[in-house]
Amino acid sequence: MRLLFEVVKLALDTLRGNKVRSFLTILGVIIGTSTIIGVGSILVGFDGAVTGTIQSFGTNTAIVYKARIGVGAINRTAEERQRKPLTYEDARAIEERCPSVEHVSPVLNPPGGRGGIMRAKYKGNDYFQPQLIGTDEKYITEIDMKAGRFFTDSDSVHRLPFVVLGEDVSKALFGPEEPIGKKLLVAGHELEVVGVMNRPATQIPGQDDRRMLVPYFTFHKIFPQADENVLFVHAKEGKLSAAIDELRVVLRQQRHVPFNKEDNFFVSTADQLVEQFRSLTAVVALVMVVLSSIGLLVGGIGVMNIMLVSVTERTREIGVRKAIGARRSNIIFQFLVEAVVLTGMGGALGMLLGWLISVLARLAFPSLPTTVPMWSVVAGIAVSVGIGVFFGIWPASKAARLDPVEALRYE
Repeated sequence: MRLLFEVVKLALDTLRGNKVRSFLTILGVIIGTSTIIGVGSILVGFDGAVTGTIQSFGTNTAIVYKARIGVGAINRTAEERQRKPLTYEDARAIEERCPSVEHVSPVLNPPGGRGGIMRAKYKGNDYFQPQLIGTDEKYITEIDMKAGRFFTDSDSVHRLPFVVLGEDVSKALFGPEEPIGKKLLVAGHELEVVGVMNRPATQIPGQDDRRMLVPYFTFHKIFPQADENVLFVHAKEGKLSAAIDELRVVLRQQRHVPFNKEDNFFVSTADQLVEQFRSLTAVVALVMVVLSSIGLLVGGIGVMNIMLVSVTERTREIGVRKAIGARRSNIIFQFLVEAVVLTGMGGALGMLLGWLISVLARLAFPSLPTTVPMWSVVAGIAVSVGIGVFFGIWPASKAARLDPVEALRYE
């Protein structure tokens, strides 16, 4: 232990004697380690935010589309693109004929896709690209209202021109003014604000709460050509799997799917959507590993070069040590420790920088639950030490092989 302490002290003295050269040498290690820590923490936080957003629909919820979504949408067939839309009647049939289903909320988007090219207007204020949808009063399982109320089934049946706003839409249009009871203009129609929802705690970082929810039949009155329904099927507690089996039977009957044909609709759950998202973040993580590996490789080569230079500069010192009895293993140990101390310092600085990146990301995006994952810390330490050993072994061996007589003659 005493020998290790002395060798570490000697290594630190050597590094202090060449501060600029040592810093430039470990810069690649710092960049590589900070990338692993910083990007890893952001990915973990982003995963938590997106997962929370998806699961806010309810873990007992299945979502039915007319065709595949997400990554699978890239490979949609011609048959999928030509499928007839899901209908309000499909939603009611599932609700009435599936014992495991609690409720079905049909959701309509404006023609041309979610948000389309819409804008909401109040006096001189505009809000572009709102997330405008038509649905029923049970679309959100747990409604967190900031002000006013959510609309009711009666509001929808009577096609009342009501709207419930997301927090950011409300702030953009009304500012400090009380929005409840005010009327805004959307697609040439006046809608009265009856409620404002709090911004979701799991809102995706950097994204506004753009929600503008309108009663289903009111929406259909505003956009009579809107027919692309997405069905949110809320199953009874613990019966999601049974509910999916039941709704598939009902929808196949509703949509006249022959016995020997596949479903002409697509059913997904929160867990499946999360899995799709994580398959995408895995690609980002792979890119992160590649980029950080380049930085670490550059740092490792730099460490090897500086250790080779150090061996040359300290040839006489090595000769003296061998002349007074130092074994080859002692010389190898000394130079390996110096290499590990060098890369270890780079790793420590990189982890500190990565942690600062994580903190700054959380300050910039409060809804991003960044946290430095333990695996990234362990990986940072292991990689830093590993680089020191791997790239330090050749210079250490070269130093150990020096002939003491020739080393003492070196000028």
